Parts: sequence; C-alpha cells; structure tokens
Amino acid sequence: MYAKSAAAPLTLPDLHRRKRDGEKIVCVTAYEASIAARVDEAGVDLVLVGDSLGMVVQGHASTLPVTMDAMVYHTACVARGLRRAFLVADLPFMAFRDVPTAFANATRLVAEGGAAMVKLEGADWVCEIISALTSREIPVCAHLGLTPQSINRLGGYRVQGRETEAAERLRADARAVQDAGAQLLVLECVPSALAQAITRELHIPVIGIGAGVDCDGQVLVMHDLLGITPGKRPRFSKDFLAGSASVVDAIAAYARAVRAGEFPGPEHSY
Repeated sequence: MYAKSAAAPLTLPDLHRRKRDGEKIVCVTAYEASIAARVDEAGVDLVLVGDSLGMVVQGHASTLPVTMDAMVYHTACVARGLRRAFLVADLPFMAFRDVPTAFANATRLVAEGGAAMVKLEGADWVCEIISALTSREIPVCAHLGLTPQSINRLGGYRVQGRETEAAERLRADARAVQDAGAQLLVLECVPSALAQAITRELHIPVIGIGAGVDCDGQVLVMHDLLGITPGKRPRFSKDFLAGSASVVDAIAAYARAVRAGEFPGPEHSY
C-alpha cells in the first residue's frame, strides 16, 4: 500500500538522511492542487513545480516563455494540495540573472508560493547565485546535465557528458554547486555511469531523470508518468497509468518501482 497523506511533512534533513541510509527518493512534477493531493496520497517524497509547465501545461515549444508570475501561481496551487511531500519550485529563464533578481524571485516562490526550496539550472556564474541564496536561508536545488533553459546554446534536447572532457566538466560542476551550498542536485540526460560516479562523489542527494538507476532518487514529469504527453515521449519516461486502476495507483506504482530499484531500467537510460 502507499503512504497516507496524514504523515508528518518531509524536511530537507529527511531527504539527506535518505541518501545516507540508501533509501531512494521519489519525486514527480505537479502544477495544481488536485494532482498534488493525489501525489501525497500515493506517498511521493518530493514534488517539483517545474518550468516544464511551459511545455506540458501552456503548450510552448520550450520552457523559455515561462514567467515568474506563472511559477508563483502554480507553486501556490500545488502547496495548497500538499500535506506531506517536500516542495521545490523552479526559477524560470533569466529569473536568477544576478543576485538581487534571484533573491527577489526566490523570495516570491517561498513567501508567496509556499516552496521549501528553489531550483536553478547551471554552474559557473550560477554558483555565486547559489551561495547568495543559501546564505540568506533559501535552500537551493541545482540542475546539471541537460538544462532546458540552455536549449538555444545546446541546439536540442541531447544527452550531456558522453565525451571524456564533457564528463569531467560535469563532475567538476557537480562538486562546484555542492561547494556553493546547493543541498540537492537534479541530473538530467547523462550517461548512467557518469551519474553513478557523481552520486557517489557528492554528499547531497542526487535526483536523476534519464540518468540511470544509481542516483539517490528519480523524478518524472507527471504528464510522462501518466502517458498523456503529446507527441514523442522521452526515452527516460514510462507510462505508469497503463494497467493501473487510477491516477493514484499509477503514481504509487512509480513510487514502488523507484524504491525497489526497478525504474529506470536499461531501456530508460543512456
């Protein structure tokens, strides 16, 4: 059976303890209150209000058009539906371009939206932003590998870190964001062996999406998990609603598969 939503709310120390104890962390995206409540009912640990809403909710071709107002709105909707899961929200494109802007926008996600943590993409200059936010008591989740806000530079949604030099750079970036104060890391679309190495090197939890089974946890976009994303779905996704009796059962099946180390399988990895 899945966990009851009346359980005590999860905290950041709880997630760090999961990594130390070798317990997988289950994460999904959500964008509104009703799905958030079902996520809690299914026993998910971590909910991400991703700027992926620009594509799966708003119908854009990328995440770049998503605004801060949209992120605050959807984060607040999800927060009202949650009782147990830890809530993370994305800072959208250019919403963290400098320290004052990042601080103002992160404050909105926490104070108005109800997020417990903000997520931002990249390393290099982003490390200054991470340090500034964490020093001001705003927890940060970093995001490396395929970073959708960099789509114009990357030239497409491609696996990152395949070549030796790129892999070493990604490992260095992972250490850099941790040193800057990030307390979680999302790794997207990187080879499984590289993700495994990074997960072992870091003391913060690493959440994978298209990064193999050896990360500390997994995240899926809700629309991919339910098989309702239009067009071609990512290789790392799986339709858990197929064969399930309800949305809650599908989410709970995903959670069980992650915790058992059964998802992602080789067919979902690189």
